[in-house]
Amino acid sequence: MQFNPHLDNITLYEGGKPIELIMREYGIAAKDIIKLASNENPFGVSPKVVDTLQENAKNVFMYPDDSMFEIKDTLSKKFGITSDNLIIGAGSDQVIFFAINAKAEYESKILTAKTTFAMYEIYARQIGAKILKTPSDQHVLSEFLALYEANKDTAIIFLCLPNNPLGECLKRENVYEFLSKIDHNTLVVIDGAYQDFAAAKDPAMQINPKDLIEQFPNTLYLGTFSKSYALGGLRIGYGIAQPNIMQALYKLRPPFNVTSLSLKAALAALEDESFVTRTLENNFKEMRKYENFAKENKIDFINSYTNFITLLLSDDYSSKEIAQILLKKGIIIRDLTSYGINGIRVTIGTPAQNDRFLEEFQKII
Repeated sequence: MQFNPHLDNITLYEGGKPIELIMREYGIAAKDIIKLASNENPFGVSPKVVDTLQENAKNVFMYPDDSMFEIKDTLSKKFGITSDNLIIGAGSDQVIFFAINAKAEYESKILTAKTTFAMYEIYARQIGAKILKTPSDQHVLSEFLALYEANKDTAIIFLCLPNNPLGECLKRENVYEFLSKIDHNTLVVIDGAYQDFAAAKDPAMQINPKDLIEQFPNTLYLGTFSKSYALGGLRIGYGIAQPNIMQALYKLRPPFNVTSLSLKAALAALEDESFVTRTLENNFKEMRKYENFAKENKIDFINSYTNFITLLLSDDYSSKEIAQILLKKGIIIRDLTSYGINGIRVTIGTPAQNDRFLEEFQKII
């Protein structure tokens, strides 16, 4: 049987290994496994979310409100926009899918950093688009601009701020200066999945969606409830842009694309900002442990504006081997070998989880 030939050029996205898999493969009890690979919130979800899910579970036999009025109304008030500026997706990656299919086509050019969120390239290759990548792993705007100047017909530019899987970010003023040089027929997607973390660490990195789309009407801002709000398992995110962009994206949105429980959980999560505040405070307090450890052991790391940190290893070590050794001890991290980087990405966990990782990592090195 023949399939879409564009699929031949796609490398499957691999998520972090699930706890259940480690239990089966290595016979380790669930209580002895810590997952620091998928950038999940180590504190679980807000109690308000748990109560909301229990209250609404009995209604799952009904389709969700496809207008998504409540979540749109709440997000509109949060960001000072209107519902016409919003689209809700099954995770922000679904909005990425909408954007690529709405703007690009066969052999369209899509520009990204060399090392960034894999779904930009995966969705682009599904339609046979061409991928342009900067030479550097991290975001370097001068490299983006040089590639853009040489390819003015670029359909979409993706800026992941902060960047996953590496963790670096760009100052808002530098991003805006770059955007001012981009033609309005090029869609620029600002992926703000980790913007909560960046804003908490350094306000100079914070990008306000309302200000962004008003100054640059060719931009699309992405947000998610998977990180600081801890709803990764419920798959809900959103896009913010001018109405003309939204109208194009909505032509690709299937009906009832977000579950009723996801919508209710997101509303409850937005009501408990204190939970997010505690998450952010723990994150950067605990991140200092990793930074101090790296300095003491002469390990390079990327200054992170996210809920993870990337440790770059010397040629004396193999990130793949280290990740495997830790896996057998019940510690799941992300090996960056598939990105061509000898390094590991570690989600910032609870104090106890971080202490355990650092203790075991110290033994290895």
